[in-house]
Amino acid sequence: MVDHEVDTSAGTAVVDADALDRRGALGVASEGVLARVRAGADELTGALRRVAEHVLSDPEAAARATIVELAERSGTSPATITRFCRAMGFEGYADLRLGIAAETGRARSAGWTVDIGREIQPGDPLERVLGQIMAADTKAMHDTAALLDLAEVERAAVAIAGASRVNIFGASGSALVGEEMQFSLHRIGVAAWAWNDVHSGLASAALLRVGDVALGISHTGQTRETIEVLAEAGSRGATTVALTGFPRSPLAELADIVLLTASQATTFRPDALSARHPQLVVLDLLYIAVAQRTHDRAHAAFRRTAQAVDGHKAAKGAPS
Repeated sequence: MVDHEVDTSAGTAVVDADALDRRGALGVASEGVLARVRAGADELTGALRRVAEHVLSDPEAAARATIVELAERSGTSPATITRFCRAMGFEGYADLRLGIAAETGRARSAGWTVDIGREIQPGDPLERVLGQIMAADTKAMHDTAALLDLAEVERAAVAIAGASRVNIFGASGSALVGEEMQFSLHRIGVAAWAWNDVHSGLASAALLRVGDVALGISHTGQTRETIEVLAEAGSRGATTVALTGFPRSPLAELADIVLLTASQATTFRPDALSARHPQLVVLDLLYIAVAQRTHDRAHAAFRRTAQAVDGHKAAKGAPS
């Protein structure tokens, strides 16, 4: 692996050249540019990181700025801006500007970016708070759709559909998301278990084998317990799937399949909390994809499970 040092005049940044090549090979659509910058910012250091932070702080201004203006505002150089564009998968600055402008223009015309990033104040009316939450969640959903590799979803669905056992692990809020997925898979006859205790998770992972699947959920991809459980599952031959917001995180690095999500933090809802709805959307998509590939079995299982609990529903017209 070769490291490139860039922009020695404005601070040194060391970038993994392999990572840049992989990202550049993906190609970049105008939709999801800011989500990609946000997800990749933690991989950057020094001057390149400052460019990313400046673009995210005011995307509309960045889209209007010339390459020299953006370099001056971020305290870097035009050469660094060019390297940043390539790191994000663009051929040059003009393509980056067009991508950001198209994305911010769509968001503005759709009317769902109002107040995103604004601090919620104690005296704000609930109507405004609701609008801000809806705007943030809507943007996170759009960004997630742009980031998500559907081929990876397909691979995960095929693996789960053919698995004899599926283990799901997450800590704290990620555990709640994992339990939702386990519930959904059980309804269609997939043998799935969700764990939030590292000892139980490791013990269960140690019993997995080739053909089984382990799904680890962590927004940051840095939760040690989740990494340990997924590594144990992988060492036993299971197919490992990571659901995370960071493609170069430790969890993503060790997984066979990576499903990416975006988030849009608001006051009292930092990234890890605001990532919950995008995570659920991705897992809902994965669940439906599994059901499609096991259609007859899934349909029969869903019908039997519904019948099993039907007697516990209150009769229509009966007092509650």
